[in-house]
Amino acid sequence: MVGRFSRDLTIRQLRALATVHEAKSITSAANRLNLTQPAVTLQLRNLQALAGLPLIQRTGDGMAVTDAGAHVLAMIERIEAALRDCEQSLDMIAGRSGGRVAMGAVSTAKYFVPFAIAAFSRRFPKIDVTLRIGNREQIRDALRGYDLDIAVMGRPPADVEVEMRPLGRHPHFIIAAPDHRLARRRHITMSELAEETFITREQGSGTRMLMQEFFERVRLAPRVGMIMDSNETIKQAVMAGLGIAFISQHTVFHELEDARLVVLKVKGLPIVRQWHAMRRADKILLPPAEAMMDFLGKDGWRYLPNSR
Repeated sequence: MVGRFSRDLTIRQLRALATVHEAKSITSAANRLNLTQPAVTLQLRNLQALAGLPLIQRTGDGMAVTDAGAHVLAMIERIEAALRDCEQSLDMIAGRSGGRVAMGAVSTAKYFVPFAIAAFSRRFPKIDVTLRIGNREQIRDALRGYDLDIAVMGRPPADVEVEMRPLGRHPHFIIAAPDHRLARRRHITMSELAEETFITREQGSGTRMLMQEFFERVRLAPRVGMIMDSNETIKQAVMAGLGIAFISQHTVFHELEDARLVVLKVKGLPIVRQWHAMRRADKILLPPAEAMMDFLGKDGWRYLPNSR
């Protein structure tokens, strides 16, 4: 039996709550929604009456949602995503567009994902693909919030149920400048790295997480000299002799070919992970996104740096 909440709920009520939450005040929310302040207040009052619980409260920092309101906000995200998907599907059916795909990729994947998108676009020129690049935490949050159709990363988020397609191997090792004291050594033990200065990615990066797991396993605390949020900056710093770095092979493919960097032959390395294309299990993909998932699952490996 359908209850009053699901039967009488309106999009206007939900958007009023979401906008007040974002704007922190009813007045600002009314301006954003092009409504009067009493109209927004009425929408909130009716929504709370249907819920039977207070959904929003006044605080020193403005209007904030209660625990019950937070649950309703989570539902609003799913509803808005479903409405966007429906609009896109109707546009496709009406022949107004070829459809859109929202993709995200961790920053290390930016060395091959654009090539895969370019190949996909040549095959499906009417499909518009957008790409968001970020660290692991940022892409995980975007996937969790239904902002992305597809994410390219290594390990899936622990708190989101996903469906995955493997793309290929993803090795990690330690790099140094060609004139580094260990550059020509054939066998390097972990203890020999104890006095080295490491240049690392920021917290939230998948590479940083994998590095920490590796060093914890071998019971060595690396000496961190610099923390950077860009693989490009890390590469330049290593080439300048400022330290060594634990990094993805796919970020230094060209520098290794040109002998601007070298791989240190450290016992226990490389660590090989897998790239995956993934989607939320509870997000229904429209035909363009399904086509992209199929393309990546079948041909994505071709665009990894060591495959081109």
